Amino acid sequence: MSLIFRMIYLLLVSFFKPRLPVVKPENSLILRVLPNDLDINIHMNNGRYLTICDLSRVDMFIRTGLARTMHKEGWIPVVSEHTMKYKKPLKPFQKYEVKMKIVDWDDKSFHMQHTFLVKDRVVAEGTSRGCVLSKTGVIPPDTVIQKVTERLETKER
Repeated sequence: MSLIFRMIYLLLVSFFKPRLPVVKPENSLILRVLPNDLDINIHMNNGRYLTICDLSRVDMFIRTGLARTMHKEGWIPVVSEHTMKYKKPLKPFQKYEVKMKIVDWDDKSFHMQHTFLVKDRVVAEGTSRGCVLSKTGVIPPDTVIQKVTERLETKER
């Protein structure tokens, strides 16, 4: 399955998954290593891990309500830093889980943790920092959380 099909599939299923809290959400995706994920060593390419982290973030954006708020406000998400530690390779067609959580934030960035697991065994771990941008610059995470919360509360009334 090419990445566009994976993204379309994720966009569809994320809308039907349970909502996540806006503050310090955690999510999980179960995926399988596909042929287009492989490198010359016949294991998942190290760059693909970063792409899978992107997919995990999209799932979280949808399930927290951030995606709609960003769309409404004209904001875009940007990753400013990402690191990965690879412990064990993921082999062709191997099933794995990627867990993501927002662990903290400062005045500009959200701090995220990504964990790749096979049968509860960690095979790779990563951290990233990301921010939300508008045409005028970085939106502080507290403002982002407040806007999402307000939109959801207004919607529930």
